Amino acid sequence: MNFKDTLETLPAADHLRGLDIVDTAGAVIHHIPAAPGKMGSLRVYHALAQRFGGALTPQAVQQGLDWFAEHVADARAKPGAHPNIDWLLKEGAGQAGWRLVPLPA
Repeated sequence: MNFKDTLETLPAADHLRGLDIVDTAGAVIHHIPAAPGKMGSLRVYHALAQRFGGALTPQAVQQGLDWFAEHVADARAKPGAHPNIDWLLKEGAGQAGWRLVPLPA
């Protein structure tokens, strides 16, 4: 399934103003805003938060990469071009204890 088709299966994120990735100390290490061009990523991360209880586990990382589909190859080839995918590709992302925190609007 490609990214566009996958998005149609994920829960809406219109009720959010964004989502934070938070480290074990509670610091926000990345923010995904509810903004044009970011809504697909917000929907993926929101769905991951729901499915994995807010934990960014190795399984959540793999699921996120699966959902981002064809964009993962481009993110690997062009680091920085897809910052929301880059977080899933970071070494040890699934073992870092990061939490996904959806932010209600």
